[in-house]
Amino acid sequence: MDNYTVILFILAIMIGLSAMADKINLPYPILLIVAGIGMGFIPMLPPMEINPEIIFLIFLPPLLYDAAFNISFKEFKTNINTIATLSITLVFLTALGIAAVAYYLVPGMTWPLAFVLGSILSATDAVAAMSITKGLGLSHKTNTILEGESLVNDASALVAYRFAVAAVTGSAFVFWKAGLEFLLLLGGGFVVGAVMGKVLAFIIMRVDKNKVVIISFMLLMPFITYLLAEELHVSGVIAAVTLGLSIARFSNKVFPVTFKEQSKSIWDIIIFMLNGLIFILIGLQFPYVLKNIDVADVGFYSLVALVITIVALAIRMVRIFLQKINLQKAFSAKKGRITEEALLDFKNSLIIGWSGMRGIVSLAIALGLPEHLEDGTPFPLRNPIIFISVAVVLFTLIGQGLTLPWIVKKLEEKE
Repeated sequence: MDNYTVILFILAIMIGLSAMADKINLPYPILLIVAGIGMGFIPMLPPMEINPEIIFLIFLPPLLYDAAFNISFKEFKTNINTIATLSITLVFLTALGIAAVAYYLVPGMTWPLAFVLGSILSATDAVAAMSITKGLGLSHKTNTILEGESLVNDASALVAYRFAVAAVTGSAFVFWKAGLEFLLLLGGGFVVGAVMGKVLAFIIMRVDKNKVVIISFMLLMPFITYLLAEELHVSGVIAAVTLGLSIARFSNKVFPVTFKEQSKSIWDIIIFMLNGLIFILIGLQFPYVLKNIDVADVGFYSLVALVITIVALAIRMVRIFLQKINLQKAFSAKKGRITEEALLDFKNSLIIGWSGMRGIVSLAIALGLPEHLEDGTPFPLRNPIIFISVAVVLFTLIGQGLTLPWIVKKLEEKE
């Protein structure tokens, strides 16, 4: 079966299973992941190894741009405190917690290697959470916080990963340099995204009568912006997000409602196809990484992945409920700019906490681990790190994914 036939086969399976998911009342990401795992064991199907560069270039820019374009800027600003806590502070806390578990449980695991694993699994995937909870009637606040978190946390995780890998290869880690580079990456990405937003707005104003050309430019610009930012060694993630936010504000002023609906229909199809492919690809990776692990070690590493999943969830829950308490204290004391709309209740906190699933970014980062160190020696524990990462992704998506709709419904019944 050649690659062209395989792609068509996967797309057909994806569309068919997505339709079936609605009939059997099962979140379609779960069905696609399970199908992907099963397809990975089909002998005639060639190995579908994910190229991390393709994931970051083809999938991330449009998904981030679309999320930023459709997010409510007003609610994003209102909940910026919680979003920043989840997308920056929680990312590094999670990396630290996972690193501690890996260091004490996995034989031969050093602290630098443990932090590599922690950084890989530190960022959550709101695409999965939003896909699973679609149609469950989540509040705008919950949606905004989950989407807002996803717009920034990938950048935080990639920075943490970069420094962790550097530590493994022997480079010295200097905290203030790491912090400065993090700020430069984010700031540079923001500048690139803002400038490209101005460029796109200028082009749109000049071709405002040709709707097809406008939509085409809007489809193309996220990829150009992401590539430009990466070439300038700043955050392509933040650049794509900033582009989406700036064009969203611009479009509200100049685009008629009919045109926005037309462009949204096109984007909805693209995002649906990308999301579906992501979940199938996640499932397809399991048989691939399974082949690189000794059969005797599969049970042990699966158990480690399960413990990491529980610890990561616990850290997230604790941080979310601490944030709930801190917001209430700040509002009561009238400190800062915390408004009543920014406060979290128990329902919001529990749903946001339980939505901390890992996804395609964690998978791509793991598979992108270098095979060798600078001196030519193999990267230590590379295969176990990749296997544990894939297993955690599957545990969170299937375990939390299956229970999240049930939790949402139970919380609504109590109201």
